[in-house]
Amino acid sequence: MRLIILGGSGAGKSTQAKKVCAALNLQLVSVGEILRSAIANRTALGKQAEAYVIQGKLIPDELMIQFMGDRLSQPDMAAGWILEGYPRTAFQAEELDFLLDGSNQTLDWAIYLQVADELLLERSQKRGLPDDTPEILEQRLKAFHESTVPILEYYSHRQKLLTIDTAKPISEITETLIQCLSNS
Repeated sequence: MRLIILGGSGAGKSTQAKKVCAALNLQLVSVGEILRSAIANRTALGKQAEAYVIQGKLIPDELMIQFMGDRLSQPDMAAGWILEGYPRTAFQAEELDFLLDGSNQTLDWAIYLQVADELLLERSQKRGLPDDTPEILEQRLKAFHESTVPILEYYSHRQKLLTIDTAKPISEITETLIQCLSNS
């Protein structure tokens, strides 16, 4: 099974991705971990990405799709995976589909962890991370809506969107998610 997980900051993407990976024996592919590892190991792609990271800029789509192509072609990905943190734009979603087509893979579902904005902000503030200030959280929420709505439309149009209401206890969300995936 090949999945992506989408949701705003505080939606529970990491938590649910880890639980689903454990339950369905899938590999978790975290974009943040891929980038940190490539930069730390001084790979060719890591060196290119580092230049953007140092300047606080987003890594260009073309470079990100190279990172994804490299990771998804690794032998441990054959049994299935969940992408967390990618795609972040409709263009990246489209490029991911091209990448998968080229390697004879198909995305099964884009999972959207749907949460009311107020609850997203509340959850993010409770994490207590240094950059979780009200101003930054509002900026993240705005950016999330601007970039994610087109992704949701992209996958909805392709009948690949699975929306899960996450205003419930974590265990209930996981149970619902695994049940939906098992029945698909």
